[in-house]
Amino acid sequence: MSEAHKPVLALTSKRPGSYIDFMKWRNQLLALFCLAVFLAFGVFYFRYWVVQKPFGIILFIGEGLGSGRLAAARIYSAGADTPLTLDSLPYTAFLKNYSLDFATPDEAAAATALATGVKVKNGAIGVDAAGKSLMNMLELARESGRMTGLVTNGLLTNVTPASFYAHASKQDHPEFARVLTEDAKIDLVLGGGSAAFVPETNGGHRSDGRDLLSELQDAGYDLVRSLEELEEVPRWRRPRLFGLFSMKELASADDDDAQGDEPSLADMVRRAIELLQFNSGGYLLVVDAGLMRKAAQENDGQRTLLETIELDRAVSVALRYAGAKSTILVCGDVAIGGLNLNGLPPREQAGPALLESRTAVIPWLTWATGPNGVKNPPTSTDPISPAEKLAEPLEAPAHIREPAAFYAESALHTADDVSAFGSGLGADALHGTLESTAIFDIIRDNL
Repeated sequence: MSEAHKPVLALTSKRPGSYIDFMKWRNQLLALFCLAVFLAFGVFYFRYWVVQKPFGIILFIGEGLGSGRLAAARIYSAGADTPLTLDSLPYTAFLKNYSLDFATPDEAAAATALATGVKVKNGAIGVDAAGKSLMNMLELARESGRMTGLVTNGLLTNVTPASFYAHASKQDHPEFARVLTEDAKIDLVLGGGSAAFVPETNGGHRSDGRDLLSELQDAGYDLVRSLEELEEVPRWRRPRLFGLFSMKELASADDDDAQGDEPSLADMVRRAIELLQFNSGGYLLVVDAGLMRKAAQENDGQRTLLETIELDRAVSVALRYAGAKSTILVCGDVAIGGLNLNGLPPREQAGPALLESRTAVIPWLTWATGPNGVKNPPTSTDPISPAEKLAEPLEAPAHIREPAAFYAESALHTADDVSAFGSGLGADALHGTLESTAIFDIIRDNL
């Protein structure tokens, strides 16, 4: 009788159902993992090779930075053959400057065009002709996931910085302080003008009794009041920082006694970059060189040039700290006063010597309008024609080193194109002559 047939274990024999289920889940998880890697690589490739965006975007606004200012600042700084940092930026343009209702914009209309990309009427701050709020670049940056910063060496509630967070038809320092505190949601704010944030009982200008600085601290902001405190802010966490370093504007570049422990514009720019770089989504920083306007309005030529050089130093710091993947733009808002360097200044002279080496007949620096001017300019009703009156020699008081042709309580704006400079991704759009709103367009397209 033959032996009973013995079953042979085949390679295809069935395994328990639990093993089959495990293999199915493993294959599905592996497929999902591969898909996730593929999508992540696609996003990374698209972001960094197909659509490149700068990590940091920094906009400098030099108030009154007309094209004529640069040569005088260069010569005053170190001589005619020594370039400014601005001269090293590879892209340049002239910006056509006018408002919706005037050939020359006021401070509000000029700043709003930069901040929102819309030409508005003089006096409008972040609103259109119908009074409707316009979205500004800091608001757009926040929506795109970037951190935001606002720095000025003037008042934080002045018109130019306010155009980047407020929407109003007139300047109102206490109200702008409230908006900046409650509504703006800017991550880092540094500047002067704490009087608008504290009540009159504490030496401020607020009539409503509110202490906005205390409210900022209650809302989770770190409050710093000196350069030392600013330097102590740690870099390792997302900043919610508010720095107010003076009851009014910060001290001018040539006022060493008043500076005390106040940071310079370059100090604030450096710390702002260091702190805003914490965010992996990048940042937008707006820097307002507001003291340039104050000096020009007062016909203070030497201080105007010094503040222009301070702006240049701050740009140099930004180039050093922001890195190669950042975009830096520098532009004026509206030209002020008509400052000119005249005659034949000696090639080897720079700094204060440039101002002191003029003769009594030909001053090197002159203004078109301002408080150093003649109070009774010729008019069409004068018995002497304007041409004859202008031909008469005009003598300015001995203490005035930079006379103006015509008197104005504050130097007037001039109908000049303003200068723009840039480096980094997107800055190549600066070429030729553009509308002043082009600055907003460049930043919007690179957020």
